[in-house]
Amino acid sequence: MARVAVVTGGTRGIGAAISESLHEAGYKVAATYQGNDEAAQKFAEKTGIAVFKFDVGDFDACQAGLEKIVAEIGAVDVLVNNAGITRDAFLHKMTQKQWSDVIRTNLDSVFNMSRLVVDGMRERCFGRIINISSINGQAGQVGQTNYSAAKAAIIGFTKALARETASKGITVNAIAPGYIDTEMVRAVPPDALAKIIDKIPLKRLGKPEEIAAMTVFLASNQAAFATGATFTVNGGQYIT
Repeated sequence: MARVAVVTGGTRGIGAAISESLHEAGYKVAATYQGNDEAAQKFAEKTGIAVFKFDVGDFDACQAGLEKIVAEIGAVDVLVNNAGITRDAFLHKMTQKQWSDVIRTNLDSVFNMSRLVVDGMRERCFGRIINISSINGQAGQVGQTNYSAAKAAIIGFTKALARETASKGITVNAIAPGYIDTEMVRAVPPDALAKIIDKIPLKRLGKPEEIAAMTVFLASNQAAFATGATFTVNGGQYIT
């Protein structure tokens, strides 16, 4: 029987690549989204992947959304916490809303979704939780105290939950992508983008499919001995 995977923020960018790659690997995939109905419907029509709209920063919305997913697709075996936003500003100009919006979507969502699936994973003695962090959660980034804080916290969350769940056959890992060729990165002015690429030893942006490939591996039986780890996929830009 095919395993069920949920990918938050799974209809665009890196999330879409993860959803598609898991689908191609034989998983029954549910891709969540919050705002862009048109993009989500196009994604569903193109891929045949089921999409579910709810706010992953809201615990009650996650509970209702997951209940619908379980009823329509099945109990969740693999959770990919990918949803994320940016609200960049220097700290001395950052509003409380810019801070809280990013923490809510990028970090609270990881708690909400993980908390709601972990009991079932413990009962079945199997689970894969894969959290998408960032190079900027490892190295920090100017104008991103909110985003860097959330992505760094995800790494700590991953380590702690991995220790809690290992005896139940659940692995918890993080992936920290570098600069990936997505719509958001392509919107960077050409001169600024050239400077970013110049700092990457491989001299190119990463591909969403490269993050997806790592995700599929971590979801698989072949990765059963990897837990509590952070896998950097950044072209050598930040080496830990």
